[in-house]
Amino acid sequence: MTTPPAPAPAGAAGAPDTLEAPAAPASPWTLALHRVRRRRTAQAGAAIIAFFVLAALLAPLLTAVSGTGPDTVDKGAVDPYLGGLPRGPLGGVSARHWLGVEPLLGRDVFARLLYGAQISLLVACVSALLITLIGTVLGITAGYFGGRTDAVISRFMDIMMSFPSLIFMIALLSVARDVNRVVLLIGVMSVFSWPYIARVVRGQTLSLKHREYVEAARASGTTHRRVLFGEILPNLTGTVIVYVTLAIPGLIGTEAALTFLGVGIRPPTPSWGQMISDAVLYYKVDPMFFILPSACLFLVVLAFTLVGDALRDALDPKGSRT
Repeated sequence: MTTPPAPAPAGAAGAPDTLEAPAAPASPWTLALHRVRRRRTAQAGAAIIAFFVLAALLAPLLTAVSGTGPDTVDKGAVDPYLGGLPRGPLGGVSARHWLGVEPLLGRDVFARLLYGAQISLLVACVSALLITLIGTVLGITAGYFGGRTDAVISRFMDIMMSFPSLIFMIALLSVARDVNRVVLLIGVMSVFSWPYIARVVRGQTLSLKHREYVEAARASGTTHRRVLFGEILPNLTGTVIVYVTLAIPGLIGTEAALTFLGVGIRPPTPSWGQMISDAVLYYKVDPMFFILPSACLFLVVLAFTLVGDALRDALDPKGSRT
């Protein structure tokens, strides 16, 4: 009978000195970010958003380089004998006016697109943050406390959602005269849009408040405030982030539509909706004036929609297609 070989001593050839520790599991946010990065559509959307955000932030510098501001009138760039149409091809593209000029007034299209991006992104992003703040606070309060509190907040949400919001926005913006139009737009859009996220948050809170960790926190004497913002709200972060990214393109479109109808941003403040409205009269003889702001609006809305869809799929593993 043979004797089994003795185990190799520590440090001997062929025997590991130490055991490798198992890798720590990745967090849900790390996995979600990895899924988003794998989506080419999300990468393209993020690149477009970054491009327009940088363009809006660097608008003063870029217009200083080009030498023309958004309100600079260049009568020499338009032909008075042709009804004020731009001189030169593609709407008056030249070394001075990189994307041409507006008909009749000769204002630089490049500068107005940059400052229009500031208005569109500012109005949409601030409105989205206000909508999310109001909707999340009221939704989580209604879902957690239930009873009369839930009934009052839910009925208030029903009343707000029953209004024809677009008509009321037009009416309110039409009667307001000597006010800051940007602040007014943000306020009006926020007032009529928060109930949608509030309903989503309320439904999520109703399911979360009966989870074991929430029951344990309440049983240990934790205050309602700490349960709401320490236990429930962190589990709603994914839903809130997805809603914000999907709400921004709708808000950008709403701002452009209200401005197009003449009740949003007023001249001389540049806005994409205002440029599209002005271009309606010239789209046949100067199509570039119509195409450029429309393309910017389309790209920004598409980019936020792509990123929002990717985040929704990444944060919902059951429904993810990646």
